[in-house]
Amino acid sequence: MLVTPAYAQAAQGAGQGALGGLLVPMLLVFAIMYFFMIRPQQKKMKEHQAMLDALRRGDQVVTQGGLIAKVTKVRDDGELEVEIAPEVRVRVVRSSVASVLSKTEPARD
Repeated sequence: MLVTPAYAQAAQGAGQGALGGLLVPMLLVFAIMYFFMIRPQQKKMKEHQAMLDALRRGDQVVTQGGLIAKVTKVRDDGELEVEIAPEVRVRVVRSSVASVLSKTEPARD
């Protein structure tokens, strides 16, 4: 065959340049996804966890099922006892609280 060694070496080098050319845009896409999707979601999860940790007796909450209830007891095992109607109390998992409608003032010592 009539392929010169210089031509064969140039063809191998072109493949490595294409790999480097694809790596930079892929890293750029990942960085954009991190700052616009992953990081805000992590921030939202931290805020939700802080809200759940700050729940106390007397807070009015909305569960993920859409029930509006008043917290009557905060248990240590990740549960809340809530009152959904007068004298109707149910236990719910703390993580099922979607939002807090009204906070109560902390008790003064």
